[in-house]
Amino acid sequence: MSIHVRINNQIQAPELRVIMEDGGNLGVISFKEALDKAREAGLDLIEISPKANPPVAKIMDYGKFQYAENKKQKVAKTKSHTVEIKNIQVKVGTGDHDLELKAKKASGWLKQGNRIKIDLFLPGRTKYMDKKFLRERMDRVLNLITEKYKIADEARSSPKGLSIIIERS
Repeated sequence: MSIHVRINNQIQAPELRVIMEDGGNLGVISFKEALDKAREAGLDLIEISPKANPPVAKIMDYGKFQYAENKKQKVAKTKSHTVEIKNIQVKVGTGDHDLELKAKKASGWLKQGNRIKIDLFLPGRTKYMDKKFLRERMDRVLNLITEKYKIADEARSSPKGLSIIIERS
């Protein structure tokens, strides 16, 4: 998963902005001069930012650099959280107790940071019922959810019926 970094003779830029291992700035110097300074210190010349103008290079031990980069990537990976969309399906005639159970489940998922898609399943003729009535049925579930949420995607018709997506606010 590591990105390819050019070091020492792999660097192609004629001039580089060079930074020392301790953070000191040597300024913009020629590639040859930078490479000589790195060799004097017994370290490597590593191209940090190749797209900058002029490119930025750092004089440091390549092994330490790789270790630090891998550590940064691991920390970033642990901090990233993939948001899943969980589904809850209810029908027009779903009873109050079942709605409470589904709302409790939805509250738990919201607490974990997931998005929730609530489908009001409309088989057969129920698809043609009054939109206001169907919206009230959807609101029954939404009112039972204990966790704070916001509507990410308004209620809209879907092939199965009516769908709405909510997420933690």
